[in-house]
Amino acid sequence: MDARERRTNLEVRSRVLQSIRRFFIERNFVEVETPVRIPAPAIETHIDAEPAGDWFLRTSPELHMKRLLADGLPRIFQMGPCFRRGERGDRHHPEYTMLEWYRANADYREILSDTRLLMNAVCDEVLGTRTIESGGRRIDVGGAWECLTVRDAFLLNAGWDVLKDFDADRFDLDLVNKVEPALPRDRPTVLMDYPAPQAALARVKASDPRVAERWELYAGGLELANAFGELTDPAEQRRRFLEAAELRRRAGRAVYPMDEKFLAALARGLPPCAGIALGVDRLVMLLTGAASIEQVMAFAE
Repeated sequence: MDARERRTNLEVRSRVLQSIRRFFIERNFVEVETPVRIPAPAIETHIDAEPAGDWFLRTSPELHMKRLLADGLPRIFQMGPCFRRGERGDRHHPEYTMLEWYRANADYREILSDTRLLMNAVCDEVLGTRTIESGGRRIDVGGAWECLTVRDAFLLNAGWDVLKDFDADRFDLDLVNKVEPALPRDRPTVLMDYPAPQAALARVKASDPRVAERWELYAGGLELANAFGELTDPAEQRRRFLEAAELRRRAGRAVYPMDEKFLAALARGLPPCAGIALGVDRLVMLLTGAASIEQVMAFAE
């Protein structure tokens, strides 16, 4: 990529950041800043935090943002740097920019409505159209979005029922090799309702405990966002953290301290809420047609 193309991409990136911030401020969200260097990252089986002295660089601001919800802020958003150790490729970088927003007394479907409105607003402001030309294809953001349950997507493209016979290793392989490549490329696609073992920090459905209130957004072959109906039960959250810690220990990976302040906030009372993490760099990739995440970053050292 030459200097002119990089400059164009960075100008688009700047407009995207401004558009996102304007979108949330106009809807009475409070912009927050939470610590980047933290003592206890969320304990997830396959996400490794970057050490920073005796502490760690955050992989997400999620736990601190939920503490703010518990303290009474009803609508919050944040854009800022996050870090994951050992992740580098065309779509991954050890340091990346994450947008997260959370709403008290909302569910994960309302977050999906927010996301559609946000994508339309960004396209309108940055491109002047809701049709994205990216990677040699046209993506209609303003039209109907495809919405598939994870169960249906796996039955159709991988030939097995993930709710009846869940297998974590098979799930991960088939998601990457069979399901994601089969998703439509001409419109955004939502994979909805993940198997409960893939819940992470999401709650499971009261109507079907095999299913987690979680969805992911794809567009043009890029995974853009991951949304949850948030788990508010401190005992269940502690159990999940301990289970993930044991899996990490068995795999020879670092085991992180328990975030007791976050669990205490859950115990005080986290209201029913939902939230989402959206990769800003990948969104800029989509809007510019960039082939690599490094092409939309000012520095990728």
